[in-house]
Amino acid sequence: MTLSVEISHRLGGFTLDVEFDAPPGVTVLFGRSGSGKTTVVNTLAGLLRPDRGRAEVDGLVLFDTGTGRWLPPHRRRVGYIFQEGRLFPHLTVRQNLSYGQWFARRSGTDTGFDGVVDMLGIGHLLTRRPGALSGGEKQRVAIGRALLSAPRLLLADEPLAALDEARKAEILPYFERLRDEVSVPILYVTHSAAEVARLATTVVVLQEGRTLRQGPAGEVLGDPRIVPAGVRAAGALLVATVARHHDDGLTELDAGGVPIFLPRIAQAPGRPVRVRVAAHDVILSRARPEGLSALNCLPGRVAAVRPGEGPGTLVSLDTPAGTLLARVTRRSAEALELAPGTACHAVIKSVAIAPEDISGP
Repeated sequence: MTLSVEISHRLGGFTLDVEFDAPPGVTVLFGRSGSGKTTVVNTLAGLLRPDRGRAEVDGLVLFDTGTGRWLPPHRRRVGYIFQEGRLFPHLTVRQNLSYGQWFARRSGTDTGFDGVVDMLGIGHLLTRRPGALSGGEKQRVAIGRALLSAPRLLLADEPLAALDEARKAEILPYFERLRDEVSVPILYVTHSAAEVARLATTVVVLQEGRTLRQGPAGEVLGDPRIVPAGVRAAGALLVATVARHHDDGLTELDAGGVPIFLPRIAQAPGRPVRVRVAAHDVILSRARPEGLSALNCLPGRVAAVRPGEGPGTLVSLDTPAGTLLARVTRRSAEALELAPGTACHAVIKSVAIAPEDISGP
């Protein structure tokens, strides 16, 4: 199932003009606050009628201003997960979930109540009311309610923004399962580079109401020109395979034939993993360094050098493991004579990679 979107809309002094396609998996709308992300999802949900545009999901046209078609929100079968759970406070968890299932019954679809409950791990919560749930539990119930409505499209508007770091870590694995196990397109809104790296199949970068770039997550995050969350949040995405676990507590990954050592991760050998490497955690050296405590040293060549407005420079490096970004000073870039094609090595400390930067494929 795929989603195709074209939207042009003027709202006060802001103009939205975007166009993108969302293949199966999680398509992340990524950009700073005010870039138009929520306007896009509200239009797809039917909460905003655009000046011009067209959207189609799996062959069904949601709206087309050229032909005058406008499918009412209740007929779109769009599941919407908000920043807050927005559960009915007077109903139990089971009753909130059943409310979502009611829409599925109207469409003649069996959504499998027990399967959704098991996938989200909320069976023990069914008799509780929302007031007795944690923030993470509320979001899991909200996800379940959306899934049980048998949606053609699932929208998630910054669903982790209202949660603390512990609750975010609790919820992210469930969105990974949605990506891997649910066949409907998922449009996920965030301005967190870490969430993009962990969840995205496809990334659509919005800037001031325009589509700046779209493509696979690894390609977009590895582009030094695309830093919508700011250079401090810049980082690249590597895809590797768990090779083995060592007795000293380290896990060895095979990243394009290059070993990478990380603190032990809970994945079996042979399993693919995603690893987000922050640009500020990468050190560059023209020669292979000796006598360092850092275990990870990847050979590569400079693909691009992007000087910043201040003393910093963002360097893109092609390595056997994939594209890496390194944030160095302009003085260092000049001293190393970094330019496209320059051979150098990327050095990464094992402990610099946080657990939340590692996820399934």
